[in-house]
Amino acid sequence: MLNISGIKDGIVLDHIAAGKSLDIYYHLGLDQLDCEVAIIKNARSNKMGRKDIIKIAGNLDNLDLDVLGYIDHNITVNIIADGSIVEKKALKLPKKIVNVIRCKNPRCITSIEQELPHVFKLADEEKKVYRCLYCEEKYGKIKK
Repeated sequence: MLNISGIKDGIVLDHIAAGKSLDIYYHLGLDQLDCEVAIIKNARSNKMGRKDIIKIAGNLDNLDLDVLGYIDHNITVNIIADGSIVEKKALKLPKKIVNVIRCKNPRCITSIEQELPHVFKLADEEKKVYRCLYCEEKYGKIKK
């Protein structure tokens, strides 16, 4: 049995679809931060069968929950303080995402003006479809 100790202060991302933890690690920019991170892949789960978990130690007020909501809005975000869960945050599909996905339309202004942010608005919540703010190019949500 693998033993990973708890964290005193930080965040635990739970109920991540198995195999998605590294995508989340890079989308959140955790590779750029100076904090302790534990990634647990393919942990047994009664609810999901297999799941990933990410434990992040430290103060992470800047964590972009919109990215998490876009990748998988079923992820549970547990805020840890003094070794206990003080808050659980539920995620939802964000109405707008910036620089998470890139517009694939070669005629889009973002292809010419490289410094422009890639902004997408949620067009259809049920089908999880986003559209480019500039050219209306349709972008389906990434699959689990």
